[in-house]
Amino acid sequence: MTDTSLAQQIEELFREAGGAHHQAYIDTDGEDPEWPLWYADFVHERLGQLLGAKFTKSELVYLIVMAAKEQALKAPGADWLRYYTKFFLQRYG
Repeated sequence: MTDTSLAQQIEELFREAGGAHHQAYIDTDGEDPEWPLWYADFVHERLGQLLGAKFTKSELVYLIVMAAKEQALKAPGADWLRYYTKFFLQRYG
């Protein structure tokens, strides 16, 4: 698997998670203060398989929060899908 196809698969996984989260919280227009917990549950198994990594859901929640905070500081307005993909690939890819 090439790095590009791995990046595409991870980005697609986050895209799928975003769409599913929005549908799950459609009554609140996607508003969910605990969204990192939801995302970690949704992507945990598949993201670990794609990256060949083992992390607990708690660790994944931590990483997702770290990615969100880092993006807000370093790249506000950046495409979150690409940013999160790059974030995880830098650590596990």
